Amino acid sequence: QNFMDSFFVKITEVITITSLSRSTIYRLINIGDFPAQVSIGRRQARWVKDEIVTWCEEKLLDSRQ
Repeated sequence: QNFMDSFFVKITEVITITSLSRSTIYRLINIGDFPAQVSIGRRQARWVKDEIVTWCEEKLLDSRQ
């Protein structure tokens, strides 16, 4: 598998990873509580997978304190 295939992910994979809805993801981005997407071209945006995984890990740790 190409490194870049796993580096940038589409919104559908972000939804799968986080179990959040599309609208919740965008709401959290707007309030600064979720990693923002990266523009990779005209009308194309992706998320950095490591940022999404790190966000999930932080939420898990926060919930355990």
